[in-house]
Amino acid sequence: MTTPNELRLLPWSGPGDKPCYLSTDDPDGYMSRLADSIEAIQLGTAKELLEEASEVLDTQDTSLQGMRSLVKELTGALGDVYRVAMSRGHLLATSAPRESN
Repeated sequence: MTTPNELRLLPWSGPGDKPCYLSTDDPDGYMSRLADSIEAIQLGTAKELLEEASEVLDTQDTSLQGMRSLVKELTGALGDVYRVAMSRGHLLATSAPRESN
């Protein structure tokens, strides 16, 4: 099994919005593949929202309610992307070769 510093932060939250972690020796196991798939969906959604936001900002006739809705979606997507970045950054840090002094 993995050591505690090698736990993978999963791209979803548990009860009370607490982080969920995966401990496995199999990066190709079901839960790892599920997490990879959800991360890919989250990143794709963020890309689509970014494109939509750019279009909305270029128009003058967007309602305040429309802007609020877009900002709410962007906030959720940014939270998802942040979680993916933290998880992947942690995985890189734990898998990088350590320097000898």
